[in-house]
Amino acid sequence: MGVHVNLTRALDSLAAVAVVAALAPILAALIRPRFPQVVYLIFGGILIGPHALGIARTVDIALFANIGLGFLFLLAGYELDPKLFGQRAGRLAIVGWVVALALSTAVVGVLAATGFVHAFVPVALALTTTALGTLLPILHDNNMLGGRLGPNIMAAGAVGELFPIIAISLFLGSRGSFVALGSLVIMGALAFLLTLVPRIRRGPAIHRVIREGEHATSQTTLRWSIVLLILLLATASSFGLDVVLGAFIAGMVLRRWAPGDVHALEGKLDAIGYGFFIPLFFVASGMTLDVPEILRAPARLLVFLVLLLLVRGLPSMVIYRRALDRRQRVEMTLLTATSLPLLVALAEIGLANGTMLPANAAALVGAGALSVLLYPTTAVFLHKRRPDAMATADSAALSRSGAGSSATSGVPETS
Repeated sequence: MGVHVNLTRALDSLAAVAVVAALAPILAALIRPRFPQVVYLIFGGILIGPHALGIARTVDIALFANIGLGFLFLLAGYELDPKLFGQRAGRLAIVGWVVALALSTAVVGVLAATGFVHAFVPVALALTTTALGTLLPILHDNNMLGGRLGPNIMAAGAVGELFPIIAISLFLGSRGSFVALGSLVIMGALAFLLTLVPRIRRGPAIHRVIREGEHATSQTTLRWSIVLLILLLATASSFGLDVVLGAFIAGMVLRRWAPGDVHALEGKLDAIGYGFFIPLFFVASGMTLDVPEILRAPARLLVFLVLLLLVRGLPSMVIYRRALDRRQRVEMTLLTATSLPLLVALAEIGLANGTMLPANAAALVGAGALSVLLYPTTAVFLHKRRPDAMATADSAALSRSGAGSSATSGVPETS
């Protein structure tokens, strides 16, 4: 009887979350001014969550939300071509993150001295993050992945996710830094071995089965892609590493590993990820947002929102002065300051180890949600006001130089 009641509650929660996920793109298309649908997912989650109407419980959809987080980072890793790190965009991205880390350390040090912050490391890392996975659908929908801006934001976003994930694994893991370092090495070795799989000659029978089944009911390539994701998620979790590291690595491996019709596989992964699991993650993020706690200390939210812009975003104005024009640098500033998934993870870590004030945890996640609402929307507005002649000249210059094209950066151009 108890199992039946729990199942009914879980299905009720899932139904409420599914309705929010289905309504979000419709509201995003109809309501003016237009905001990214992620905003409606988050605020829908707040509305049905335990701090508002109480229609849905986070515990009922926790597994779906975690898989959604995995898909978010899988697709972010898949979009990234590792060769980008050896190009100018990658080097600038690394410099930008190091500068942000230095600024964050100094700023959070001052906040800690005043008693505003207790959890130094989680907050300092939070101010260096960029939500590439969250930004990707926004950038795709608004044709912002081409030209000079595309490769630079891809590289900056990848560094802003990957480097903090590694730092979380090393400094905030439960098994100590030395064990975490060894675990990272093992994860890297496993990822390298998986990239070698395509080089191993497949038997003709296996090759035929894979090719014949990729578009049939067996969906062989899709199933093995899901196996790769879950395998690396489980491996990262077993080693005490953040599971998003496993998902990000899975995406990078999948780009070289996927057999058969790669373009069809991309469409299927998008359909599963953006069609079901990823929206559930964002709705769940809204459900966990402690609105009453934020309202008790709204100044904390505003402080973190501004610091994301100043610490993570503003260095772009200087670092990219020779790579991007002024308008593009402003767009970079806003986009790199957008953060959410890792803020949720860092807030949970800070609360779990007792170092982060509940008010700061709520404010940090709230600032991330507001950054998703405000910063990409403003960047999209600036991008659409960009003169067509400038965009055409930019594309022509890019074609002549051969840098930043989708072939070299791994970023697909969208029409």
